[in-house]
Amino acid sequence: MTKQVQLANGLDVSYRDEGSGGETIILLHGFCGSSSYWEKIIPLLSPAFRVLAIDLRGHGGSSAPDEPYTMERFAEDLASFLDKLDLSAVHLFGHSLGGYVTLAFAEKHADRLKSFGLIHSTGFPDDEAAKANRDKGAENIRANGMEPFIKALVPKLFAPAHLASMPDEVKAAKEIGLATQPIGAIQTLKGMRDRQDRSRVLESTKLPVLLVAGTEDQIIPSEKTFTASGPNVEQVLLSKAGHMGMLEAPKELADAIVRFLSKN
Repeated sequence: MTKQVQLANGLDVSYRDEGSGGETIILLHGFCGSSSYWEKIIPLLSPAFRVLAIDLRGHGGSSAPDEPYTMERFAEDLASFLDKLDLSAVHLFGHSLGGYVTLAFAEKHADRLKSFGLIHSTGFPDDEAAKANRDKGAENIRANGMEPFIKALVPKLFAPAHLASMPDEVKAAKEIGLATQPIGAIQTLKGMRDRQDRSRVLESTKLPVLLVAGTEDQIIPSEKTFTASGPNVEQVLLSKAGHMGMLEAPKELADAIVRFLSKN
């Protein structure tokens, strides 16, 4: 069920709320995505958990204010969201951009987490080349709108073989991306460009951590995801998946999340 709530800062947040029993899972999508990224995952998790999939600011049905979108601001949006729904401690999983937000949240609000996970994401910041590409992307969107940007972006998100074998999933990702408000995409690009190195959060946390990567990920390779190890860290490699495990390997990803949560 899709719902909307207004946060204390005035931001309108759209989210999906499924399942009524068990503990609460929060799912955060990636850049130019939305809660719709999780459509195949939610039915696999909701029988045992309450699943909340949020549209981050600037994405999906949420507000897109023209102001800086730092990872810290995204994290405070989430804290306000938990306050609004009277949720004390949750399991938080973030895909790509959502993983950057997850780490920012874990750094400041670890007491509000039971566990967290990065899905095709990393604790590392952008290098100089990546920062330049963020700027080029923002300029492209400002000059030409979302369509050429999304048409160039989406094919890179999938394993090359899946561009032909998963046309419906590729089409869905394009449609979701095209629904992103241009100012939201521009401000998010700037926020990702300027984000801090939070690899230390992964290395130092005592919370249970799930790290998920894809063997065919062209955006964030597994070595940039699997940067922490230890008794509290579980690493899962999705065979043949690119950057979109929730669409390319939904059952495998859902099974990994359920196994992880059953231990924690």
